[in-house]
Amino acid sequence: MDNEKENNVKHFLDLIQKSRKGKFKVYIGMSAGVGKTFRMLQEAHTLLKNGIDVKIGYIETHNRKETHDLLEGLPVIPRRAIFYKGKQLEEMDVQAIINLRPEVVIVDELAHTNIEGSKNEKRWQDVLEILEAGINVISAVNIQHIESLNEDVKRITNVDVLERIPDNVLRLADEVVNIDLTSEDLIDRLKEGKIYTADKIQTALSNFFKSDQILQLRELALREVASQVVRKVENEVPKNHALRHEKLLACISSNDKTAKIIIRKTARLASYYNSDWYVLYVETPKESPDKIALDKQRHLINNFKLATQLGAEVIKIESKNISDGILKIVEQKQITTVCVGKPHFSLFKVILSTTIFNRLLNSLSLSNIDLVILS
Repeated sequence: MDNEKENNVKHFLDLIQKSRKGKFKVYIGMSAGVGKTFRMLQEAHTLLKNGIDVKIGYIETHNRKETHDLLEGLPVIPRRAIFYKGKQLEEMDVQAIINLRPEVVIVDELAHTNIEGSKNEKRWQDVLEILEAGINVISAVNIQHIESLNEDVKRITNVDVLERIPDNVLRLADEVVNIDLTSEDLIDRLKEGKIYTADKIQTALSNFFKSDQILQLRELALREVASQVVRKVENEVPKNHALRHEKLLACISSNDKTAKIIIRKTARLASYYNSDWYVLYVETPKESPDKIALDKQRHLINNFKLATQLGAEVIKIESKNISDGILKIVEQKQITTVCVGKPHFSLFKVILSTTIFNRLLNSLSLSNIDLVILS
């Protein structure tokens, strides 16, 4: 009885705490120059006219005249000066924002990495702190900065984006708004000098701003926002109207490259379905700690970290038989979809691989559980 009382009190406290947190709105775009910062500043003016205490915590105009002109008349919280490697640099002053307690604060460049020595390593961590203080935040990010899309973006643009935000940061957003442009409109803006200075235009056209690349990035952005809307519907539509609640299980091996692909692709599926998901590594006797190579061990640990950052619960079990290990967790966690990597068949492994997959397929097909083979 006491436990029940404690749980009720805890639930009520959680509700109070949640209501105290600031609301979080994120503008998302397919690339630089679509107008995210411009839209945030327009919104700030509208809020100000409606008597809302709104302040600029950090804005990056990139010297774009149209955007810079919109700063006129908006209260700006001064940035914090930091000396780093002999230079004076500026960062957002998180403490000043929390002390001033505006109703709404505008924070640009969500994926930004803070200068060494800052309290938080990343700006998204600053934003979480501001939200915890009960201040509403409006922010912006480009689609290429989302962690689970890293490989897709690299394939499309041939650029490995280093500044990334975990998917669960976007999941925390109360609203995600897509700032959409056609590739033609975006390229026209670039040629008109509205995105970069004249000396950078040709390089941009030859690299990042190619029509086919922009189109693919646009698709990623639209998909992301669509999945956020699906999540919102699922959270707000009564449970008796909802479809079955998906639970995904990503099965990884010690193969580093394949494991990363499986983790990121399952993260996307989980994000789309707004579902719980797990990453499972079945340790066979031949990969016990005293037998597995050190580099494989290191890669495994890094992949566990990646899975955790992307919102998964990591499960590691020991089993002589991989299929048995997977099926045990499927039953234990009530999994609806099992995600595995495409088997790399070879003359020596074909019999073993076929046996594993046959057992898995036969067992799953009897229990209405989907098997997704990720390439």
